[in-house]
Amino acid sequence: MVNVVVWRTIAKRQRRVLLKSQLLAIDGQWEVQEGVCHLIAHHLHDLTHLLGSLDTRSRDFH
Repeated sequence: MVNVVVWRTIAKRQRRVLLKSQLLAIDGQWEVQEGVCHLIAHHLHDLTHLLGSLDTRSRDFH
């Protein structure tokens, strides 16, 4: 589990990407404080166009 921190300036600048993306990539700075992981977002990327090419076959590991 990781927390993604999107500061207000990034959210305003990239509002459309933040709200409309179904698959979101994040460039940022990785931080760990007291055992809690945070990704501080610097830039957001809409990768929704890749969803159609993802392999969605079921895997049975038993």
